[in-house]
Amino acid sequence: MKTATILAAMAVTMISSPAVYAAPINATAITPAAQKDCRPSAFTGEEKQNFDLKHSTVQMTGPMSMDVPAVIFIPGLSSPRDVWAATVEANYLCYRVYTVQIRGFGDDAGPNAEQTPLLEPFTQELAAFIRDNDINKPAIVGHSLGGLSALMIGARHPDLPGKIMVVDAVPFIGTIFNPIATVDMVRAQAQAMSAGMRAAHEPDKPTFDGKDPGAQSQGGFYSNSPAGRTLVAKWSHESDVRVTAQAFYDDLTTDMRSDLPQITAPVTLLYAQDDSAMTVQAATSAFVPQYAGTPKFEAVMISGSRHFIMLDQPEKFAAALDAFLAK
Repeated sequence: MKTATILAAMAVTMISSPAVYAAPINATAITPAAQKDCRPSAFTGEEKQNFDLKHSTVQMTGPMSMDVPAVIFIPGLSSPRDVWAATVEANYLCYRVYTVQIRGFGDDAGPNAEQTPLLEPFTQELAAFIRDNDINKPAIVGHSLGGLSALMIGARHPDLPGKIMVVDAVPFIGTIFNPIATVDMVRAQAQAMSAGMRAAHEPDKPTFDGKDPGAQSQGGFYSNSPAGRTLVAKWSHESDVRVTAQAFYDDLTTDMRSDLPQITAPVTLLYAQDDSAMTVQAATSAFVPQYAGTPKFEAVMISGSRHFIMLDQPEKFAAALDAFLAK
């Protein structure tokens, strides 16, 4: 797929240590994700909390004991916390699970509707939330834009995360389109595309029709299943395009590659590979080299999946997440 086509699909639909390679996970050896009952011995009940931050909201569910490990899940561009719904259901008895949602991705945009930087203040806000709430060394799991956010927190606040999982994201998305890209090279196009997205804002847009947009649609770039494509299309439709536009611009113009050596927490990358879109070699070449210099790094390829691994290959994703959290 040509660079311009990929960028257009993104815009419309979302409106040095060597890597340790793991073999692709065998789906036939994995049972479907199910709720695990690993409640602590001193279990006194479940707890739910809601936190309202300026740029995001956070929901916590899990055992009341503060001694239980914490996991923070960050969705990607135009994605609500619902992208992690099955993951939360499977893990909330084992961990204090925090799910983040950027304002405007399924709820009111609030201050995020303004045409001002979003990614940097959002990640700083989330880092402050972790510190202020004494969340000790949480595992941070981020998909797409959320993966970039996790890397930013890990590099700029290395004392905070215990471990990081990046789901199908890179420290600089520009190189997916052009191996020699720089922020300056993509800035003008990012500005133009962001402006075009903002211009498409509809205060009173119609309700999503609930139909699968089809495998050949731009949504098919992100998921290879009808249910996955439908969910991605729904989330995109329900997101405030002004927030998507700003987050999209911030994503394209953020390059974290030179900051990766500052991350002290182990980093696990899950990257998607689908034979109909990209060969194993091409997928590996697109993702893994970007993490050069990350002190503790492991890469795991998930075959048979497009961008939303948790939707296309839920069993493989659950197995990879369990292995990551068990380390």
